[in-house]
Amino acid sequence: MTINQQQILTPFDIGQVRLVNRLAVAPMTRISASAEGVASQRQVDYYERFAKGGFGLTITEGIYTDQKFSQGYLFQPGITDLEQSQAWHAVTNAVHKHDGKIFAQLMHAGALSQGNRFSQGTAGPSAVTPKGEQMGFYYGNGQYPIPRVMTEEDIADAIDGFAKSAARAIEISGFDGVEIHGANGYLLDQFLTDFSNHRTDKWGGDVRSRVRLILEVYKAVRNAVGSATVGVRISQGKVNDFFHKWAEGEAGAEAVFGSLADAGVDFIHLTEFEAWKPAFVDAGDSLVKLAHRYAPNQAIISNGGLHQVDHIEEVLNDGADVIALGKGALANPDFPQRFANGAPLIEFDPSILGPIADIKDKELV
Repeated sequence: MTINQQQILTPFDIGQVRLVNRLAVAPMTRISASAEGVASQRQVDYYERFAKGGFGLTITEGIYTDQKFSQGYLFQPGITDLEQSQAWHAVTNAVHKHDGKIFAQLMHAGALSQGNRFSQGTAGPSAVTPKGEQMGFYYGNGQYPIPRVMTEEDIADAIDGFAKSAARAIEISGFDGVEIHGANGYLLDQFLTDFSNHRTDKWGGDVRSRVRLILEVYKAVRNAVGSATVGVRISQGKVNDFFHKWAEGEAGAEAVFGSLADAGVDFIHLTEFEAWKPAFVDAGDSLVKLAHRYAPNQAIISNGGLHQVDHIEEVLNDGADVIALGKGALANPDFPQRFANGAPLIEFDPSILGPIADIKDKELV
């Protein structure tokens, strides 16, 4: 067994939660709930496969948090009412049967919403057309609309939605923790990002002001769930702009990660296109290393191209505590068992996400 395997296959405490190993399933949008946002038996079976395969932690797909502007996709699951919350209990029970832990990822799509049964329009920090086009494999088509500018009341509603959904996730659904989705171009990341946030009030301006909404959401969620494990997902790239970089460079990383550390988040989940590569300049540090530098007491989950196992050691050496796999987990739902036994890994087949990225029958075998 290599040093890598010894480290990855040992238990790890993340907040109040003990993981049996340091391998996690990354959140992936799979649009397999009912039209009303109720988690399905297909999702129960899908998530159970990962726990059966030995993953210590599974993080759900993004779950929408209110019945206003948060839903991003048709057939996306929600956690906004009792029926939706109770449906998730079957998922958490299935994972717990195999000694796995599962976190609910709470998400507000903001200006990137392309399917919302509660609203005909979108909302975001500023009236800026998002880059790129809607994603066809999530039933999207054409350009994103220009969002309405969120008012103070809209922002308060969004914060409240995160907090109440977090409470439901812990108290009703049986999740072991929650992850606040502050990455990938969705609402909280829209406030953090300079090109999508042109506000001149307290929610806009320099990076320390633009990170404010993430911190306020965290504070509200923390108040709602007490000592339960709560973390934040952060990225530079977005689903509609893969290679975006923070304009402030390392100073921006210091502001973001330092603010999260000061707030007391239990973990920071970093996702980059290739997690081991320099964050800003060719010879510079990775985002993992910068997070470890400026938030040294927070657990760090690293995600991004790490199904290429040669790169796992690089992010571990940079300070990652947990390795989160997306493509690697889809191709190998028993990745931890294969990794422990030195068994060959199956290569990811991208056709599994097309033509629509819902859960396929062959994933449940």
